[in-house]
Amino acid sequence: MFLKGKTAIVTGSTSGIGLEYAKVFAAEGASVMINGFGDAAGIETERAKLEAISGAKALYDPADMTKPDQIAAMVQRCHAELGGPDIIVNNAGIQHVAPIEDFPADKFEAIMQINLHSAWYMMQAAVPHMKAAGWGRIISTASAHSLVASPNKSAYVMAKHGLAGLTKTIALETATHGVTVNCISPGYVWTPLVESQIPDTMKARGLTRDQVMNDVLLAAQPTKEFVTIEQVAALALFLCRDEAKAITGANLSVDGGWTAA
Repeated sequence: MFLKGKTAIVTGSTSGIGLEYAKVFAAEGASVMINGFGDAAGIETERAKLEAISGAKALYDPADMTKPDQIAAMVQRCHAELGGPDIIVNNAGIQHVAPIEDFPADKFEAIMQINLHSAWYMMQAAVPHMKAAGWGRIISTASAHSLVASPNKSAYVMAKHGLAGLTKTIALETATHGVTVNCISPGYVWTPLVESQIPDTMKARGLTRDQVMNDVLLAAQPTKEFVTIEQVAALALFLCRDEAKAITGANLSVDGGWTAA
């Protein structure tokens, strides 16, 4: 259990990729703080499971990723109650699909705040603790859309490109402090976020559900298979190992060959 004694915060981790990150860290002995929205009883069930997996403490924090003060308070709470944070994963994300002329301003602002700005505030709050400890791992869930674009996703593509740039910058700022900063860019992973995009894409492109699945989503991935949450989380776990300490400032694709085309 190579993460025993370490502490991880994972945002957007009450389901999907985020919860899988928390599970793999806990399986290696880390204390974990999860965050996100959802049914209170369901969240408590997952929190208790993480403690059972890790043998260490697990906490839930309901910080709103659109609120910088709540983000800072979550990091400080982690430091006070669990230690660290030694690992942060910026995973919180939302999506909206529409042509730019029809794109609601409130949706644009929310995507930028949750998908990009929250990562900046998380890093700002966590980096001092990591520098003081001389060790840290910052991982952000980017997207194939951090490297390429798709129509009707202007805000999301903008935010994810920004996240890749932020990753590079903070990697340079922390390079001599034992801290690595990387982002993982999955292709289409079968999660509630991807499933929720289907109706909007059907409307925007005038397609059926099957057409969206086969001709839009998986059309981009040469493997013709969805990426799994386990594959994404396994890479994040490797980035926490000492063998990965030379990997920093990287944007690592897990996209079934999408960005190779």
